[in-house]
Amino acid sequence: FLLLQVLNEKKLQEVDSLWKEFETPEKANKIVKLKHFEKFQDTTEALAASTALVEGKLSKNLKKILKKIVAKDAHEQLAVADAKLGGVIKDKLNLSCIHSPMVTELMRGIRSQIEGLITGLPSREMAAMCLGLAHSLSRYKLKFSPDKVDTMIIQAISLLDDLDKELNNYIMRCREWYGWHFPELGKIITDNLTYCKCVRKVGDRSNFAASDVSDILPEEIEQDVKAAAEISMGTEVSEEDINNIIHLCDQVIEISEYRTQLYDYLKNRMMAIAPNLTIMVGELVGARLIAHAGSLLNLAKHPASTVQLLGAEKALFRALKTKRDTPKFGLIYHASLVGQTNTKNKGKISRMLAAKTALTVRYDALGENTSAEMGAENRLKVETRLRLLEERGIRRISGTGKALAKTDKYQNKSEVKIFDPSGDSTLPAVSKKRKIQEVEEQDTEVAVKAKKFKAEMKGE
Repeated sequence: FLLLQVLNEKKLQEVDSLWKEFETPEKANKIVKLKHFEKFQDTTEALAASTALVEGKLSKNLKKILKKIVAKDAHEQLAVADAKLGGVIKDKLNLSCIHSPMVTELMRGIRSQIEGLITGLPSREMAAMCLGLAHSLSRYKLKFSPDKVDTMIIQAISLLDDLDKELNNYIMRCREWYGWHFPELGKIITDNLTYCKCVRKVGDRSNFAASDVSDILPEEIEQDVKAAAEISMGTEVSEEDINNIIHLCDQVIEISEYRTQLYDYLKNRMMAIAPNLTIMVGELVGARLIAHAGSLLNLAKHPASTVQLLGAEKALFRALKTKRDTPKFGLIYHASLVGQTNTKNKGKISRMLAAKTALTVRYDALGENTSAEMGAENRLKVETRLRLLEERGIRRISGTGKALAKTDKYQNKSEVKIFDPSGDSTLPAVSKKRKIQEVEEQDTEVAVKAKKFKAEMKGE
């Protein structure tokens, strides 16, 4: 610990030009004077003191020094770089503390000329001590552990997604390009990697008849390809075009092999860093959750409801804005447990899976045990719940899960139905009684016909 006394307070008022007073050790000694210096016994003690200062706490050694030395000059103000620490000192020791931009500039000047203010310490030893303390403090703050570095997972899953996009573009271009020459091949071979290997090995479609691709294709598909090559309706292309297509196929095959290697690496890292999370949702979904949260520790701080909706923030805020139903799942939708559920139960399973995932993430991030037993137990619970929802069983979920739910006693209620013979008739159901209007109209027509007949008889 180092305690300095300010000699000329007037020069401290000029904050913008204060750095000029610390350009040389001689000028610095005119501004401040060493009053007390206490050396740490070892790095552990220095780390404990530094950690307390970073967290704004008052360590025991600092408390003793302030009681002995500063209490004598109680009327003087104590300049502190951390306002929180100043408040603690004022409450516990009743000392007047000051924190301002002037104090910040003063501390910066003291650090720049610390070697000139403290005599008897070689610069090489001072640099070594500062470096050792900085490393120790960084390890403490980050809780450094090589097996817990989740940055590699974030980079790996981001690269994996980028590779998938590039592979899709390359394969689509390759199929479209070679499709002008041999369009039938794309319908016969559906696997993209097999398609590229076949094109790279054979090249021009006229070479298929004499080429042996049995190491790439099954025997039946090979015969279909050779038969299609003889009657293909594709256009002829030059040798230079075929060479460029083959180069593109080489790129696709190399990227596919590297993607497989990267996936294995990601799988191993996930099992080392977050084994329980990997068992619950899989390595890809787990890595995407970690990448979306920023780190494993940040993901552990999220509640289960946030874990459930990670990746669906845009849909959530749109639903809140338009006052519609909010989404039920985000990235967790791609987990195998949610995927094998029917549409009706996806919301329930995703909610339960998010709750168990939040527990496993906290166990992985903050627990000392690296076993994956907890993840396996929680996955088994979710699978049991899923099975019960699918089967619509009558067993209770709570309690022991063995007791049967109560059911009402079954009573047979039979209803006697009588046969209706009216349905057997095929005649139209017309009423036998005629309406009065119809009778009157018929009588009128008869009277008119009789008059016409009489008139004709008179004319004769």
